[in-house]
Amino acid sequence: MTFVVTESCIKCKYTDCVEVCPVDCFHEGPNFLVINPEECIDCTLCEPECPVNAIYPEDDVPRGQEVYVALNAELAALWPIISTRKDPPADAAEWDDRTGKLPLLER
Repeated sequence: MTFVVTESCIKCKYTDCVEVCPVDCFHEGPNFLVINPEECIDCTLCEPECPVNAIYPEDDVPRGQEVYVALNAELAALWPIISTRKDPPADAAEWDDRTGKLPLLER
């Protein structure tokens, strides 16, 4: 099993989770992070670090967000690895509790 980054991360992109990952399975896009399912070792360290609760075990992805399982795999193959924490976007707090953000995902 792997962990999956879901909609809450879009436009928030907090990177607290990447610092605790022992295998560097996070990849960074313009306004979203994803987890490479081929690299994730299911260690559970990243999930509690996410301040917007965007990370779930693959089997527990919230209803309606199942698309993010495939999206994480697809984008991890395209985006570079991120392994150090960065400052979040200046307006991250404005986006953390919004829904329907998939159309805002920048590839």
